[in-house]
Amino acid sequence: MSLPFKSHRTTLSLLLLVGAITPALAQPAAIHLGAAPNQDVLTLPPDSIDAALADLPDHISAVMARSGAPGVAVAVVHGGETIYAQGFGVRERGKDALIDADTVFQIASVSKPLAATVAAIQVAAGIVDWDDLAQQYLPDLALGDPAVSAMTTIGDLYAHRTGLPMAAGDDLEDFGFSRDDIVARLRHLPLDAFRTSYHYANFGITTGAEAVAAASGLPWEDLAEQALYQPLGMTATSSRYADFLARDNRAALHVLQDGTFQPLYQRDADAQSPAGGVSSSVNDLAKWLQLLLAMGEHDGGALFTPQAMLPALSPQAFSGRPHAVDARPGFYGYGFNVGVNTSGRTAFNHSGAFTLGAGTHIQFIPSADIAIVVLTNGGPIGLAEGIAFQFMDIVQYGSPTRDWFAAFNGVMAHYYDPVGDLAGQKPPADPAPAQALADYAGSYANDYFGPILITADADGLQLSIGPRGDSFRLQHWQGDVFAMTPSSENAPKDSRSSVIFDRAAGTVHIDYLDANGLATWTR
Repeated sequence: MSLPFKSHRTTLSLLLLVGAITPALAQPAAIHLGAAPNQDVLTLPPDSIDAALADLPDHISAVMARSGAPGVAVAVVHGGETIYAQGFGVRERGKDALIDADTVFQIASVSKPLAATVAAIQVAAGIVDWDDLAQQYLPDLALGDPAVSAMTTIGDLYAHRTGLPMAAGDDLEDFGFSRDDIVARLRHLPLDAFRTSYHYANFGITTGAEAVAAASGLPWEDLAEQALYQPLGMTATSSRYADFLARDNRAALHVLQDGTFQPLYQRDADAQSPAGGVSSSVNDLAKWLQLLLAMGEHDGGALFTPQAMLPALSPQAFSGRPHAVDARPGFYGYGFNVGVNTSGRTAFNHSGAFTLGAGTHIQFIPSADIAIVVLTNGGPIGLAEGIAFQFMDIVQYGSPTRDWFAAFNGVMAHYYDPVGDLAGQKPPADPAPAQALADYAGSYANDYFGPILITADADGLQLSIGPRGDSFRLQHWQGDVFAMTPSSENAPKDSRSSVIFDRAAGTVHIDYLDANGLATWTR
């Protein structure tokens, strides 16, 4: 399959391209001819939804056993109702509490299509438009080019097409910078081509959502609650991490480390809340999927109109350009992956992932009136996607077209690759000596990352960075080169990076942070 994965690890939000993997149909299927060629679809096999539901529990149990995942919750929507909702496994490994359909998970980047739904509600209300300039509501917004800053629309930010680099701002979030600080520092990042490039960026969508919130006169978290969660009765859903922690029935994160899932970390994603900070249950998310399949109709009224949502569910950017003339491209709308399956049916999805311990997926096919949500409390391994894609295969074709878990598991393995130029290397056997440690000590400035402080003590050098004062012990490596061992959402176990001092120039360079050429500090 073709996935736009980054060449460096600075974001953990998985982007799936609808239709990027082409299934081979198990048997010929009848073609339903619509009023126009783009309405021609394969007829659903008889009772295929019932067959997919019957397969679901055993398939979930089987892939959980294969993967070692601690817990899963799944819900299916059809006919305006939740027709399946079930939990499997435990909330936290080593404890007895079981997962059910009301267990609250951190849903990571499944937050993005929720944020798009909130925006569509505001578009339908006439408060904003997808084509409104972001600076109209965020006058201080600045990107790397003033002309791009002035032309960027809310839709551009939701479609990842502003030219911001992949995972823009995620490196700052790792060190505890606030949402406002990160958005303000986006101006330092280099830009790719405006509207013709595509780079998945959590803080791009977060900025777009902030523009919608500013137009509405509410903080984003309040707007999401008032516009979407409350009207749908999504009482277990929140855009605030503190609310997640307050839930008794919540699933702990489990990182895949040393071959097993372990509950070692917590993940506060408030800084990127519209893009990755929502927590919810499958029962709550099923209510939202019902709204999407009904194109905004709810309880005798409408939260959004089809016209307001259609741009979000239309191709707005190439998320995956075809590598050959016989390969299908992938597209991104406004917060949704969009495309056409080999059944001829339009399909929409999004995945979410925290390497520290969450893997989630939603998928819906309007012409079949079917949607599924899968939430897991284990890091991204393709489990959520494998469950959802097999279910949708049976709905559309009558049987699975491949081992989807194996397919997705293979392309996600890189999420656990250590970062940094010294990862996997042994220290030099006979290194050149360092200078006196006091020669390296001092404060060093950087416009994007902010200052770092290097201190020397009896144990060596220590580096402190970010508003929390995150500290890293530096190990001497060779001459003026030291090594640091980062550990974060974007720096898995065994990551190790060089920290290079140039005493003549008075600079420090940190390799693993240099994806955008900004990781040099000056004394």
